[in-house]
Amino acid sequence: MKVTSTEIPDVKLIEPAVFKDDRGYFFESWQKEKLKQAGLNLDFVQDNESFSTRGTLRGIHLQIKQPQGKLVRATSGEVFDIAVDLRPDSKTLGKWVGRHLSDENKHMLWIPPGFGHAFLVLSDTAIFNYKCTDYYLHDDQHSLAWDDPEINVQWPDLGETAISLSEKDQHGDSFAEIIGRIKAMASAA
Repeated sequence: MKVTSTEIPDVKLIEPAVFKDDRGYFFESWQKEKLKQAGLNLDFVQDNESFSTRGTLRGIHLQIKQPQGKLVRATSGEVFDIAVDLRPDSKTLGKWVGRHLSDENKHMLWIPPGFGHAFLVLSDTAIFNYKCTDYYLHDDQHSLAWDDPEINVQWPDLGETAISLSEKDQHGDSFAEIIGRIKAMASAA
């Protein structure tokens, strides 16, 4: 298992060792001790799975009161996965990093608490898995606008396929609004 830092050092790309033969393949998708040796001491409390069709964009999601760290991967199909640094005191505040995750490359992305997360489905369909370090809290769900000009995520071109968003994600908040909310909650604590 190879763990490397991305352009935002706290976001890690994880490449598992895949053992292939004429019957198929095998790999460890998560191994606590190996990740701990790589500096990631992770405790997960919830696993999530989504099924989506081409053009579906889920995000940019975050929780503020109970931030979630996420270990994410595509178990079927391909997605473009992004993480946006929303930690007010971070040197990389407002920066984003993106990677292609697929059932072919088997790559995973570790996204620490304090980041917004989203993915865009590039294949006809995709199954996407998230391992989370904290529980989903309905009343703490926030959506940063996927097309916020200050963040300026460079989403892949889908050609004639339109991007499909949930009602909530169609009305995502601006970067300034999200950071204001994060700072207000921190000062109230």
